[in-house]
Amino acid sequence: MLTLRRGRVTAVTERRRGLVRLEVDGRPCVGYPGLTGPVALHDDVVVNTQAVALGLGSGGFDLLYANLTRGLDLPAEAGAHVMKLPYTPLQAAVVHAEETAELPSSLSGLPVVCGTLHSQVAPICAALGPGRRLAYVQVPGGALPVAFSDTLALLRRRGLVDATIAVGACIEGDIACVTAAAALAYVAREGFDVAVCSIGPGIVGTGSPLGHGAVAIAEALSAAVFLDGVPILAPRVSFADARERHRPLSHHVQAVLALSPPGITVAWPDGLDEPELAAVVETVDVTGWQEACADLPLESMGRGPGNDPWFFAAAYAAGALAARRLP
Repeated sequence: MLTLRRGRVTAVTERRRGLVRLEVDGRPCVGYPGLTGPVALHDDVVVNTQAVALGLGSGGFDLLYANLTRGLDLPAEAGAHVMKLPYTPLQAAVVHAEETAELPSSLSGLPVVCGTLHSQVAPICAALGPGRRLAYVQVPGGALPVAFSDTLALLRRRGLVDATIAVGACIEGDIACVTAAAALAYVAREGFDVAVCSIGPGIVGTGSPLGHGAVAIAEALSAAVFLDGVPILAPRVSFADARERHRPLSHHVQAVLALSPPGITVAWPDGLDEPELAAVVETVDVTGWQEACADLPLESMGRGPGNDPWFFAAAYAAGALAARRLP
């Protein structure tokens, strides 16, 4: 059941593409104007308070559910008829790329770099560097709104990400696609140099081998294989995680590879012994990764590069390997 309460907007603290941070009766709240319409000071609103009530680690704020002042009787997006979040109280029609023009049947060698955690995206993009057209593709498995990621907002400002694509149940990207395959085909059609694919922040996890959000990455890797792309997997490596299943190579990587076809390359940072995996493993020189990532937000599970350096170096290796594949 939903846990909802009614309140009034007492502050608006940040506005950016697809997201607004506000306070409702003094409590932090996040809203998505693309779903609920614009929001302003003193609006009468309904918020979802369940994450705060449950004490969830990533839920220290409420979520704007409806704006009773200016969010009623809003029109659908012009020309849209395919629903995001279909058959839920938040369903909304959005134009999807599959509807706008024919998509190619081949990626024609497009590098597709996939990470199993959102915290890998920044070092991947840093390794690819500015000056290339990079599209970020988000699949379900963590936070669904693309606009929620502070990391992506910063990467866009730094010129490291040019466009974002929300796949399936994901929302609030520049582009919407029904499937990961269609998203990658769109990236190829629009002439981007590389695709970086991940789940959103706050991975869904149960501790089981298959019950985690990283499994969604297998769909993107499979699509890259069968559509003649160059699929590269960024391994999740840690020597600081207290959970044995994530040391030194996370079971997430094993699960994704078990669900994916042959033809995937796992990038591996030079300086670590290569693991035995059901995929090609290619060692990559990651010298200088700290300097390349110095001004980017690097944090995973509360750890930064100072206490878990190989996590970020391994992600950087995947971006560096993709850069090798580019002209």
